[in-house]
Amino acid sequence: MESNQEMVSKDKRLGRGSTRAESERVLRPSVDVFEDESGITLIADMPGVSRDGLDIEVEGDTLSIAGEVKLPAPEGMDALYAEVNSIRYLRTFTMSDDLARDGVNATLKDGVLRLHIPKREEVRPRKIEVQVD
Repeated sequence: MESNQEMVSKDKRLGRGSTRAESERVLRPSVDVFEDESGITLIADMPGVSRDGLDIEVEGDTLSIAGEVKLPAPEGMDALYAEVNSIRYLRTFTMSDDLARDGVNATLKDGVLRLHIPKREEVRPRKIEVQVD
């Protein structure tokens, strides 16, 4: 069996170094989108992402959802070789002008992100009362 040092050297020769940029993976999370009278709800699968590793931003008409899963090494140990140091999720959406940029509500539970974006008040359907004379 090869020693860890020999395995690291062999992987570097094969172009599989263990730097963060080379071992970091960016995944596109699966997202379901639902619309009702009040707005849009996005449900994204982001397993392993904690609240601290989640970043949701609205800039102009772009909504960005990013999350990072950090895989900790055991205390007092450094990895000589690691195929996966962390996993990043990234997804962007173009938002309609009908959606309110403020008032976005997000919850994260068991690796599932639920994001609700309300419609602007003036574009929401409203019922007109008809009066009888």
